[in-house]
Amino acid sequence: MTANPALSARQKAAIIVRLALAEGDDLDLSGLPAAAQTDLAQEMALMGLVDRETRNAVVAEFCDRLEAIGLSFPGDIDGTLNLLDGHLSAETSDRLRRLAALNGTGDPWDRIAMLSPVLLAELARTEAVEIAAVMFSKLPVPRAAEVFGLIEPDRSRQIAYAMSLTGTIESPALNRIGLALIRAADAIPRPAIEGKAAEKIGAILNVSSAQTRDDVLSRLENEEPEFAGEVRKTIFTWLNIPNRVDSRDLPRIIREMDPAVLVRAFAGAKAEYRATMDFFLRGLSTRLAESMRDEVEVLGNVAARDAEEAMDAVVATIRRMEAAGDLFLIAPLASEDQDGELS
Repeated sequence: MTANPALSARQKAAIIVRLALAEGDDLDLSGLPAAAQTDLAQEMALMGLVDRETRNAVVAEFCDRLEAIGLSFPGDIDGTLNLLDGHLSAETSDRLRRLAALNGTGDPWDRIAMLSPVLLAELARTEAVEIAAVMFSKLPVPRAAEVFGLIEPDRSRQIAYAMSLTGTIESPALNRIGLALIRAADAIPRPAIEGKAAEKIGAILNVSSAQTRDDVLSRLENEEPEFAGEVRKTIFTWLNIPNRVDSRDLPRIIREMDPAVLVRAFAGAKAEYRATMDFFLRGLSTRLAESMRDEVEVLGNVAARDAEEAMDAVVATIRRMEAAGDLFLIAPLASEDQDGELS
């Protein structure tokens, strides 16, 4: 069956979309170019009644065309790079996005959103306040919040006020601002090794054994006490939980945990580790806390290695929830040491 030749391609598209919506399908048309979205909406506004025969013919033609397609490609650089995600190096993907943006074949704001928070913060400091305000307006909210915390309070206030004036900027101007920011970002010198040394060492020590962690920190304290202090601020272990976790988040953390792992961690919590166990139990209902204490007593002694693995599992769960945005860790105090005590 052939659809009515008098129908235009846009009218046929409007029929397919209207039919899909009538069937309850969840269509996301936001990925279409703005002009195509406008044309489709205008066409649907002008359409009247369509008889069943015409509708069936349009659907049949649409299905025939789908079946004739052997292979399809994204059609743009962003879609292509998403398709190749995990198969290209980060440097290659970044270079291709930059070239696409500069050539006008990609959205410059997609690449800007992928820049590191440190680099975005530097742009916020060095570019005009109005340009920085546009950048923050276009960034995803979580990334914008992260970058906002890296810049000086006075500059933050200036940018926040300027953001109230960005609502009337049109698409061509946004595109030009995005391209200018990409060029500015490319001009900022970048270190050969990304990230601070203290953060990297802290990340390594977070997953090291307690003995290794204590030995490295002790040696650093003797040789480079200032650097050792920076490393300590990046470390998050079982001992840091009472000072870094909001007690209101404890019920959600416990729901994410295997109860047997938590009991094993509690059973192995000797001496200085007991403070964290008590912190957890205070966050439970009296009945549940008593039940867990009974389980700890029944389990009895736990090998040091098994206890440390259980504690590490608890810490890993909290870290995972933090990375997913399910909770926020309290920033460590400047005078807090690795044992979670104030010096």
